[in-house]
Amino acid sequence: MTGPIDDIAARADAGRAPSRARSGPPVHRERHFAERIGWLRAAVLGANDGIVSTASLVVGVAAAESARANVLIAGVAGLVAGAMSMAAGEYISVSSQSDTERADLARERRELATTPDAELRELQGIYVARGLDPDLARRVAEQLTAHGALEAHARDELGFTTAHAARPVQAALASAAMFSVGAALPLIVAAVAPSRWIIPLVSASSLLFLALLGGLAATAGGASRLRGALRVTFWSALAMGLTALVGRLFGAAV
Repeated sequence: MTGPIDDIAARADAGRAPSRARSGPPVHRERHFAERIGWLRAAVLGANDGIVSTASLVVGVAAAESARANVLIAGVAGLVAGAMSMAAGEYISVSSQSDTERADLARERRELATTPDAELRELQGIYVARGLDPDLARRVAEQLTAHGALEAHARDELGFTTAHAARPVQAALASAAMFSVGAALPLIVAAVAPSRWIIPLVSASSLLFLALLGGLAATAGGASRLRGALRVTFWSALAMGLTALVGRLFGAAV
């Protein structure tokens, strides 16, 4: 499912394809890390939350000296509930962003239809503020307006780009799928570990999984792998430690 910015970009590409074929220098295409933001944020959040919440739940229930069956039932219930919650939450939040984008674009479309001269001066002012002299800024604004007025205002006035466009379905599916994968890891460890080793093995393996996740996410985003791994591991260890403390304090009531 595409967002409003994707629709504008697609129409603009379709409109200028013939002229590009006839004249102008060849287009240099580059892949940037920012293009991954739409799915990377949801995937990392889902996997991280799946590991942390399920491992914390397993550790908390095990710390209450519950039977292995009860630990696994709690973990599976947490996996299903968490995946559905992540999907719904991502879809609703990203849909709200998409609705806001559509509302802003609809307003720009009306203003371009009713006050085109004012919109042209507004675009010129943006380019002057970025360092162009007024005459050059005016020519740039006129050419970009002729090329695609709404696209120009969406990008330069509103800051909307295809790399950051809201994609609700993609975000929901990525988040739910990665939550399920993340949650399955501590559950597998809890299922195969000896009963008296469930807490240390689930805790240690989950921290290892989280460190790997942090490193992979940092690599995909072009950041420091070490910093990403340490950041994720620290906060996750704190969450599991507090949950184990609650399970120990309240025993079978957890």
